[in-house]
Parts: sequence; structure tokens; C-alpha cells
Amino acid sequence: MMREKARELCSDKVQAFTKCCQESGFLMVVKCQQENAALKECLTTYYNDPAFYEECKIEYLKQREEFRATGIPAKQRQQKLPTSM
Repeated sequence: MMREKARELCSDKVQAFTKCCQESGFLMVVKCQQENAALKECLTTYYNDPAFYEECKIEYLKQREEFRATGIPAKQRQQKLPTSM
């Protein structure tokens, strides 16, 4: 969950790294070091942030509580649309 949220928050760096990799092909290891370093730094900043950790922890615990109450995973719960007839 933390990884997904951090990737969303660092989306500009993820896009820059992805674009560099697509343009470089096999040479991406050499050519995209700067983009990779920027992406790692951004992600690491969020991973080491105690407030971000607590936010993700609270969200996870809410999802776990809902799953235990309903038995339906969060992904399936989000996909189903309620019918009103």
C-alpha cells in the first residue's frame, strides 16, 4: 500500500524514468541513472516519513476491519456497483 501511494505521489519522476527507459532501450542502465536516482530519492523520502507510514497504517486497518466484517476484499468491493431497483 505504501509503495502504491508513494508511486502516485512521485508520479512525475516515475513518468520521467519510464520515458527514459523507453527511449534508451538496452542502454537504459547507463543513460537513465539520473532519473532512477531521483525516483529512488522521492520514494525513499515517503518510505521513511513516519506520518506517511501512520496514514497508510490507518487506511490498511480500516480495510482489514471492513474485510473482516463483510468478507469481501476491498478490490472486489470497489468494482461492484450498487443497484437501486
